[in-house]
Amino acid sequence: MCNGSSGSTYKGTLVQKIFPGEFFVAGRQGRRDKGEVKPPVELVRNTETVDSKAFLLEHSRPGLVSLCLSENDDDDDLKFSPNYHNVEFLITTGPGPCPQLDSKNIVFGSVLEGLDVVTAIASIPTYKPGERIRQYNDFAEFIGDGRAKTARAIWNRPLKTLYISDCGVLKVAKPTLSPTLP
Repeated sequence: MCNGSSGSTYKGTLVQKIFPGEFFVAGRQGRRDKGEVKPPVELVRNTETVDSKAFLLEHSRPGLVSLCLSENDDDDDLKFSPNYHNVEFLITTGPGPCPQLDSKNIVFGSVLEGLDVVTAIASIPTYKPGERIRQYNDFAEFIGDGRAKTARAIWNRPLKTLYISDCGVLKVAKPTLSPTLP
């Protein structure tokens, strides 16, 4: 997906959500014309998502790339489809660790160049509802109003259109992460 050799790529996909001081999420599965990822047809389901060893690496610093499992697609129709493949990812932005992501998402890489770009993305303003709107939303969800989830889907979205213009894999002599899990 990063280098496009599978026929599908992250190039041109939107950054979906930004959680300032923590991480941003990109690569949502869906329609290419909406800035989403169309996974390759032959992509097999990721069996590591149920292997406890896959969750050993922690979200300990900025620039870690992680398979997004806990902050996954908001659309249940998409997520529960038998054709769904989890291709959504997140990148930690710092300044500190994100322990709330540990044991819920799989760290699989690190930003080697361009951490300044990650920092710039983290500083982009996002939609933040006021306290009263959050309270109404919590109440609506409590009484079972389905519109609460729809409204919450736009929270933390960037106020500017932000997309991945290029991506790839860098070959390095000394990786910062272990190539295999312990």
